[in-house]
Amino acid sequence: MYFCTTFLFDTRHLIKTYVHGSIQDMKKIEFRPKLFTTLKTYNRETFMSDLMADIIVGIVALPLAIAFGIASGVTPEKGIITAIIAGFLISLLGGSRVQIGGPTGAFIVIVYGIVQEYGEPGLIVATLMAGVMLIVLGVCRLGAVIKFIPYPIIVGFTSGIAVTIFTTQIPDLLGLNFGQEKVPGEFIDKRVLYFGHLRTINGWNTLTALISIAIIVYTPRFLKKIPGSLVAIILVTVGVYLLKTFAGIHSIDTIGDRFTIQAQLPDAALPSINWEAINRLFPVAITIALLGAIESLLSATVADGVTGDRHDSNTELIAQGIANVVTPLFGGIPATGAIARTMTNINNGGRTPVAGIIHAIVLLLILLLLMPLAQYIPMACLAGVLVIVSYNMSEWRTFRTLLKNPKPDVVVLLTTFFLTVIFDLTIAIEIGIVIACILFMKRIMETTEISVIRNEIDPNNESDIQSHDEHLIIPDQVKVYEINGPYFFGIANKFEEQMIRMGNRSRIRIIRMRKVPFIDSTGIHNLTNLCKRANKEKTTIVLSGVNEHVYQVLENSGFCEIVGKENICPHINAALERANEILNSKYD
Repeated sequence: MYFCTTFLFDTRHLIKTYVHGSIQDMKKIEFRPKLFTTLKTYNRETFMSDLMADIIVGIVALPLAIAFGIASGVTPEKGIITAIIAGFLISLLGGSRVQIGGPTGAFIVIVYGIVQEYGEPGLIVATLMAGVMLIVLGVCRLGAVIKFIPYPIIVGFTSGIAVTIFTTQIPDLLGLNFGQEKVPGEFIDKRVLYFGHLRTINGWNTLTALISIAIIVYTPRFLKKIPGSLVAIILVTVGVYLLKTFAGIHSIDTIGDRFTIQAQLPDAALPSINWEAINRLFPVAITIALLGAIESLLSATVADGVTGDRHDSNTELIAQGIANVVTPLFGGIPATGAIARTMTNINNGGRTPVAGIIHAIVLLLILLLLMPLAQYIPMACLAGVLVIVSYNMSEWRTFRTLLKNPKPDVVVLLTTFFLTVIFDLTIAIEIGIVIACILFMKRIMETTEISVIRNEIDPNNESDIQSHDEHLIIPDQVKVYEINGPYFFGIANKFEEQMIRMGNRSRIRIIRMRKVPFIDSTGIHNLTNLCKRANKEKTTIVLSGVNEHVYQVLENSGFCEIVGKENICPHINAALERANEILNSKYD
């Protein structure tokens, strides 16, 4: 408890300063969607490039949107509605030239859990709250803060989500029949249910899924422009339809067997929002907002590396927030920047936000004109699509590489991974960040050294003393301690313990702080107690080499009055002179 309280207290000033500076600078920041800057030089050639690119992206997005919608526990058209509305708004208002927004695999686990526990009204409220949070992050210019989340945490929960997505597709991959039993949300209970019904495996469903996966994997070898998932859905759907019509095989479930598809955009409707709902859904809303911010900014950063452009992270967060406020009003699910679709856009020639708008229009036309045909798509085929999605998300090569990194990184990686798989993403991110912070502070503590200098100081090894050819002699009744590194709560206790071990034989203690970049409240408290105890023991504390920033902190806290400003010296020469002065005055 002491650790947590101290840590929060000591970081409060940093956060307060950053946020205060952000709010002060808000007047300087304008909301600058990339669309309006690119239109200044837009021409027919660019339009044709964008048009061709995002007809392809729209086709790529279709099977993914349907699959993400179903896997999230909602109807298939809601996945497409999300891709249409969110994709349009993110491209219209976003801070990236080529970002493509829509539903992504990362949200499947979260959305499914919310729908199971709170229903679709709860999902709408949580998504609205997450959208507002994203807007606030962008307005407060906190886009850069997201980049401080450790990479092992990102890889850990991404890989964990991939494993979870794969395991949730096992029933459709194998055609398991649970009868009237409801699939539980808990990891262990769900796997127990799967193993308990392995005897109900449907060979036709399994064969359909394997064929779908094979088509997706091998299509790129023959067709470079057409996505394998689309080819798989078309070929497998036709094949299953023929089997049902001419061979009398009706055991392969299709979308139409489970859902009623509506080929239209629904009317906007505001859900019932009350304080109780907000209170219950606040933690999952934070998770949605955090995950959406991370994924969208990662996607935009990857796109920048390919295109040579530079996205505006704060504008992008505001656009993501607006999209997640508007989309759920039409029954959509959470949306963010989609790395795979963004890269497809770039690789096919998309260079401006117009391409993302076209992609949304293409999906709208498909929804209105072709959506009834989606009822014939086999569920096993969509499961095969999601298996490939989970494989691509798993980043197993990166995961394997990180296992060779220092142990603290491995601990964070594995903890986040297993918590994501066994429990949920909310717990995984929270605990992962806490562990990362603790391990980071441990590393900082290890870099801070405390040493005792005896007898004399060699000027050739110093950087804060005046020109001096002779060694500086340390009087017998003087001890010199040096702190090399940040003086915060972790190292403060360590320093106090070392001072106690050294005993109280010296009359003057010089503490060299020339290499202390900052000091926190615990460090100040430690020095204050040290001075008070030294006064009782008739020992004088002298500080040496205190930099301007640290001095200002000490003065604001009132410490300078306790130690005496005359005992805070600019360098070791002055500190030793002050020590001799004190010794001589005592002898007099």
